[in-house]
Amino acid sequence: MQAEYSALMTNNTWSLVPMPAHRRAIGCKWVFRIKENPDGTINKYKARLVAKGFNQEQGFDFQETFSPVVKPVTIRVILTLALSFQWD
Repeated sequence: MQAEYSALMTNNTWSLVPMPAHRRAIGCKWVFRIKENPDGTINKYKARLVAKGFNQEQGFDFQETFSPVVKPVTIRVILTLALSFQWD
């Protein structure tokens, strides 16, 4: 857990900002996991800090969501066009 926290601090993962009026902060939670070897012995302990975004309310905490994800078929079409037209 200390290594994960140190990495978050070193990478400047977050910054302190004033909270807008009539808003509430999103909480966070540490999630722990034990990684095991194939024989069942403990390999290492892992920890990560996650935001508890499930407490947000649409229209109050956010208006819309967006995830910039490309479908695999789109990538294949672009690569096929690039090969066909010999794009660099």
